[in-house]
Amino acid sequence: MSTSLYQLSVPTFIKFLGNLSTILDQAAAFAADKKIEQSVLLDTRLYPNMFTFGRQLQRVADHATSYSARLAGLPPPKFDFPLTTLDEYQALIKASIDFLSTLQASQINGQEAREISIPRGTEVRVVQGLPHLLNNILPNFYFHLTTAYAILRHIGVDVGKQDFLGRS
Repeated sequence: MSTSLYQLSVPTFIKFLGNLSTILDQAAAFAADKKIEQSVLLDTRLYPNMFTFGRQLQRVADHATSYSARLAGLPPPKFDFPLTTLDEYQALIKASIDFLSTLQASQINGQEAREISIPRGTEVRVVQGLPHLLNNILPNFYFHLTTAYAILRHIGVDVGKQDFLGRS
């Protein structure tokens, strides 16, 4: 049995975005219990030159949705709402999962060599579907996801490895 490009991407993104949503619920409960403003959590970073927790969350959602959309031949979705509270980040995650759930395996499978154009400032970078997933998207997705998790652990939110991996 072979693994398809769809199986490597969309269901994985949906699963881990769902896990992240659960972790955000734990972060919200922690903030309420400790009487910490949510903005403090969202602005926390592990090191001065790293992205904040909120920006890590944005990057997780963006890597999943932008890649999947481009691979399916669609424009990346634009989620245009404020991101200043954990509830608003939950809405971003939900919108990302909802978008990913609309994608069919038939839109993704067979696109391993598809050229994807990615705007980078004034330039456009052209990559192929499978190598881009394996060498850029998945590593970045997991990097920002892990960093978001690590930030919460660092500030004392009681999340563990099983929260990161999910229950299924």
